[in-house]
Order: sequence, then structure tokens, then C-alpha cells
Amino acid sequence: MSNHRALTRFAMPVAMIAAAGLAGCGNQSSVDPELTATLIQPVARVEIQAVKIAPGSRTGEQIYKATCAACHEAGLVGAPKTGDAGDWGSRLAMGLDGLTASAIAGKGAMPPRGGGSDLTDTEVKRAVAFLANSAGASYTEPPVE
Repeated sequence: MSNHRALTRFAMPVAMIAAAGLAGCGNQSSVDPELTATLIQPVARVEIQAVKIAPGSRTGEQIYKATCAACHEAGLVGAPKTGDAGDWGSRLAMGLDGLTASAIAGKGAMPPRGGGSDLTDTEVKRAVAFLANSAGASYTEPPVE
């Protein structure tokens, strides 16, 4: 019997501590859920907005950056490099109209209209003027109306 008493003396306090600990489990937290949501928001947020410009109203620089730069910046597949007068020398002799006709039809690895199938003839001319002027030409880019 003395073992039974020792076990009871030990078990009773343990059971009381466990019961006291479990008693608080059912209480609702007093934390404001809106405050919690505010505190755990990310530090930064990225938002991407596509700006759609109507065909016909794009500048030469806009077209160059969106369509032409991928090949002409690095001179890929024989494309004359942007700003390189040596690459453009013989091409500039064709004049703005000749270069524009070549760009509209496609030349070498360059597809028609430089791959910008929605480009108007005037937009191609603007892009050609912008690109050729970077290599020393003095073409007048057709105005955006």
C-alpha cells in the first residue's frame, strides 16, 4: 500500500498541473485578426501594368525597344549593331526609303517588319530612322499623328 500512496502523491499534482494547462485551451485569443493581417503583409509588392499603345501611334524608339533591340543590341545573326557606324555604313547608302522597304520585306534572318507583324509601314519607317540615326544617319522620323 505504501507504493500506492507514493504513486498517488506524485500523480495528483501532475494531474492538477495538466488540468490547469488544458483549462486555458478553449479560450479565444484577444488578438485582433485585422491587426494580425496587417502585421504579416509582405514588405514589397510587384505590380505589372501592360501599357497598350495603338498600332500606328508608336514612336521609333518605342518600336526599337520592343521589337528591334533584341537582335540589334548584340548584333545577333548578322544584324547591324545599334550605334555601330561601321556596321551601318553601306546600309545607310540605301537611304531611309530603301532601308524601310528592306525592313518591311525582311532581310537575311530578320523576318518581315522585324517580327512586329502589327507594325504599320510608317512605324517601321520610324524604327528604321531611329536605329539608323544611332549609327550616324540624319533621317527625319515620320511624326506620330
